[in-house]
Amino acid sequence: MSFMTRKSRLAIGAMLGAIALGTTVAMAQAPAFFRIGTGGTAGTYYPVGGLIANTISATGGGVPGLVATAVSSNGSVANISAVNGGSLESGFSQSDVAYWAYTGTGLFEGKGKIENLRAVATLYPETIHLVATKDSGIKSVTDLKGKRVSLDEPGSGTLVDARIVLGAYGLTEKDVKAEYLKPGPAGDRLRDGALDAYFFVGGYPTGAISELATSSGITLVPIAGPEADKLLSEYQFFSKDTVPAGTYRDVPETQTISVNAQWVTSANQPEELVYNIVKALWSDSARAALDAGHAKGKLITLENATSGTAIPLHPGAEKFYREKGVLN
Repeated sequence: MSFMTRKSRLAIGAMLGAIALGTTVAMAQAPAFFRIGTGGTAGTYYPVGGLIANTISATGGGVPGLVATAVSSNGSVANISAVNGGSLESGFSQSDVAYWAYTGTGLFEGKGKIENLRAVATLYPETIHLVATKDSGIKSVTDLKGKRVSLDEPGSGTLVDARIVLGAYGLTEKDVKAEYLKPGPAGDRLRDGALDAYFFVGGYPTGAISELATSSGITLVPIAGPEADKLLSEYQFFSKDTVPAGTYRDVPETQTISVNAQWVTSANQPEELVYNIVKALWSDSARAALDAGHAKGKLITLENATSGTAIPLHPGAEKFYREKGVLN
């Protein structure tokens, strides 16, 4: 049996070392893809998702090796289902919908709990608008009794929220002449005098409501008082909110409540990756991009990043927020 010469052993060792180094370099350079499910391209989720994707991607000075993309979708429920199924790494959702998914209640009643759902960040408030005609005489939620009210379509988060609001004031949908319309048709019927009020959940100012206020005149019904305070104590995903005077033509400052637009992911996502993503989200460069990129961008703040989260934070996100003193 012949033995390898020292020269041969060194040559083979060098070759194996080069292969290992090449593999390591290739692995280090292989991009990590992180998709963010948003909403329709005409809504707010999509452009905000695009902004965030740019800021956390390596090309935007974010996480080295990360390629993040905003993906158009059907919104909260679709995003949560996709995150749970693994076809999306993350997505945007209303905080109430995320809570229902995590607890198997509300829209997810009878569908099982999605217990691996985790919060990355609270983004911005989505205000509950209770829009009424100027001559409807509706000044409070209790005045809805006997009125023609659209609660939004079956299967919507707004419908569940509307039922909760009615219940807080001692009403059910049987106490009103309930209709189940999307916000667009509901606004049209309000303008035509065929409807007295309708519920809408979304950031203000909303174009369709602004147009209604200008063309027909509206009133925003406050969701406030002890009934609202009790509701806020019972449901973590609601927060107090105020629509400033003049947001809609001739409408004074109105107290109401809101849910939050949240960024959610799966507990299966690596802690270090989510930590680095959250760190990039709250960097100075990301702050500048959010402020300049969209009206809602200015409302996305580190101070509010953990407010209204009714589901657990992802460990990577929680670690960052504790380091920053946002969490006790």
